[in-house]
Amino acid sequence: MAGVRDHAYPQIVSAPLLDLAAFGWDASWSAAASAYADLGRPGRISRVDRGLCSVLTLDGPVRATFGGAVLEAMVADTLSAPCTGDWCIVRAWPDGPLTIDALLPRRTAITRAEAAGTSRGQVLATNVDLAAVVIALHPEPNLGRIERLLSLVWESGARPVIVLTKADVVGDADEVAADVRRLATDVAVVCTSTATGAGVGTLRRLVGTRATLALIGASGHGKSSLSNALVGAQALRTVQIRKDGKGRHTSVRRELVLLPGGGAVIDTPGLRGVGLQDAAVGIRSTFPDIVALAEGCRFTNCRHLEEPGCAVQAALAAGSLAVRRLDSWHALHREQQTMAERAEARLHGQLPKGARHLSKQQRAARRSRW
Repeated sequence: MAGVRDHAYPQIVSAPLLDLAAFGWDASWSAAASAYADLGRPGRISRVDRGLCSVLTLDGPVRATFGGAVLEAMVADTLSAPCTGDWCIVRAWPDGPLTIDALLPRRTAITRAEAAGTSRGQVLATNVDLAAVVIALHPEPNLGRIERLLSLVWESGARPVIVLTKADVVGDADEVAADVRRLATDVAVVCTSTATGAGVGTLRRLVGTRATLALIGASGHGKSSLSNALVGAQALRTVQIRKDGKGRHTSVRRELVLLPGGGAVIDTPGLRGVGLQDAAVGIRSTFPDIVALAEGCRFTNCRHLEEPGCAVQAALAAGSLAVRRLDSWHALHREQQTMAERAEARLHGQLPKGARHLSKQQRAARRSRW
């Protein structure tokens, strides 16, 4: 491994037990790790358990606690806490313990607002190449929820894919998939069934030999079963859904699992609610049709409600834009504005008195654009 010194670990092996390149390590990560060559060797966090991490290293899986520098960074910013998917530097101390002493800069991070509705966020997974919005075909998928999850994924920097599960229990899987494709024209939509194996191979080919796929969605939609199907073994526990059709929380933590032949999948706990923390870019990417229509509005700050010359309302009246889709856009846009204002209010309370006037001016300027 270029730029990483073997003397940092007490034991040196002649050949790696794990090929880090098989789940994402490349020259860019190696260059980033070279700055920490004197601390230890690189690894990837596969699981976090209250201050103790499972890490995949050249020497195989290890367990490590947080080092001092990592703890200090967490105090300053909770989003910097080690997360499943992070590449890190593991330090071996002479008396035996292992610590995570640095995190390499993240390429992507799937972050949602805290369940309490505050302006603070929660990182679900990092350094993800593909993020699958997992939605069961039974009961009928909620298109608004798909749009919400797509906004979350687009904002993260990962490439979204929509995975419709349980295709074996419905008779109209292709028709539903067609409806979903119409609202996400730039996103791959894959119908799957872990019972029959349908679509699993297609999803596996999307992952390839090096990429990391994260599965996000509500409980009971088959994320853990899909992970097991991709692995080809019972790597994660699964349970039957409840009699009322609602899912049970099978996964209670985020876990990265290696795939045969290369690549990795991260299973995440079921999300009852998906709040958007800072997703302006993600919303624009999810609604390119509305963004394009808005360029034809008479006023640059048109809210697409009752303003004269609104191209969005004209499309609605002509039937080329669905009421449901515009309502979904309005709901996500209002939420995004609210979260941005809460975050700014929190920052405002922490700013020196002289800086608060500028913050107020910036907020007024942003509102004038909508």
